[in-house]
Amino acid sequence: MVLSHAASAGSSDDSVHSTFASRYVRASLPRFRMPENSIPKEAAYQIINDELMLDGNPRLNLASFVTTWMEPECNKLMMDSINKNYVDMDEYPVTTELQNRCVNMIAHLFNAPLGETETAVGVGTVGSSEAIMLAGLAFKRRWQNKMKAAGKPCDKPNIVTGANVQVCWEKFARYFEVELKEVKLSEGYYVMDPEKAVEMVDENTICVAAILGSTLNGEFEDVKMLNDLLVKKNEETG
Repeated sequence: MVLSHAASAGSSDDSVHSTFASRYVRASLPRFRMPENSIPKEAAYQIINDELMLDGNPRLNLASFVTTWMEPECNKLMMDSINKNYVDMDEYPVTTELQNRCVNMIAHLFNAPLGETETAVGVGTVGSSEAIMLAGLAFKRRWQNKMKAAGKPCDKPNIVTGANVQVCWEKFARYFEVELKEVKLSEGYYVMDPEKAVEMVDENTICVAAILGSTLNGEFEDVKMLNDLLVKKNEETG
């Protein structure tokens, strides 16, 4: 069973209760304040570890993109580097170099239009949500610059997604003041319809978001058809 509600600061129980037969936890520990006295690190670990057991099991979670198994060597590399502040590129240049290699691997994997001597520009993020926030801002800034150069208003950008889109796209729209246009799903078709999506596109659309692995059922959306329809519309409308 997974707990769906965690205790908040306003809850009636302000203490953490332990099942240990240990002199360090004979008295309840405060839940929202630092305790007056310290306890051994082993006891602190055990208390927190036991409480975390009430979380769900990531390997059984089909909804949050965390079911991919990873080799132990990857975990070891992450733990070996966990104390590095890797955004300090001057202090950790090799980590930066590895990041840049990964950016270029992904760029070539998705056939980015790079010349023989060109390198892809990108940055590592802590997850797809942060990546979408940064990509969305890039879309917005590029559109704003284009509209300003044309002497047109640039205060009402929009994005087009399917109703099955991950919640981070909705957060992007809310945080950065972008209208969200959602393509409604239909019975038996649980991904975004490319034709309906393109119908919603206008000159204020900064991007159309396609999902490779829908939240609802893991299905891939038809990115090829979507791209072809957008290219055709752009050629017709400018």
